[in-house]
Amino acid sequence: MTDNTPLTQLLSIMKILRDPKGGCPWDLKQDFKSIVPHTLEEAYEVADCIESGNLGELKNELGDLLFQIVFYAQIAQEQNLFDFNDVINQLNEKLTRRHPHVFGDKKELTDEQLSAQWQSIKAQERSEKADKSTPSLWQDIPVNIPSLSKAKKIQQRVASLGFDWPTYHGALEKVSEEVNEVKEALEHDPYSDHTAEELGDLLFATVNVARHVKRDPEQLMRSANDKFSARFEKVQAYLNAQGKCLDTATLEEMDSAWDAIKKAR
Repeated sequence: MTDNTPLTQLLSIMKILRDPKGGCPWDLKQDFKSIVPHTLEEAYEVADCIESGNLGELKNELGDLLFQIVFYAQIAQEQNLFDFNDVINQLNEKLTRRHPHVFGDKKELTDEQLSAQWQSIKAQERSEKADKSTPSLWQDIPVNIPSLSKAKKIQQRVASLGFDWPTYHGALEKVSEEVNEVKEALEHDPYSDHTAEELGDLLFATVNVARHVKRDPEQLMRSANDKFSARFEKVQAYLNAQGKCLDTATLEEMDSAWDAIKKAR
């Protein structure tokens, strides 16, 4: 890596920002924990660009996300933990280890074989770094990962151990079963802890259907949110065109507008 590469320049800028003599006061105040909210925000902005098709802005958002990694590495270097090159070296080693069919004995694998190989490698990695005093089954699933993604990861883990339906049909039947249990709980006491538990079970079962049809539940939920939001904005416009507004419209008027928007699709 030569001294005039963009990456070298970026690392130098980060070092200057963190320099106690002349650096940026805000950057100097940050630590690992304080940066986390910014990292999550930047990751979601990358996702927004991709899912909205705004690829012209993607380069900028990827840069912002990369800056987060550089920031963490700089703080780690200051604490003599590791530096940016250590991050890259470990990533290179991991990618090579996890793709033996590419970097080892080259061979073509089916999707099923690739999945089995991946799960086997991940299981070996978990075993090597597991805390021997605690079970390692969920060791590498982040505690603070979004709940829908965590549900999917848990389901993938147990599926790799053989605890799974062979097709989506079984998962879908489980959703129907959970719907009935939610209905029973609601009839007994809609505000009870038991009702809350059954609603959670229903959400978990629904994620499993999404997993079986190879869809990411977080993406599905974001798409559903966006669809509802866009449609309700059209409801607002529909009512405004009739000289009405959302604040004073009745439920019947809003429902009628909603149906009209759906039919006009």
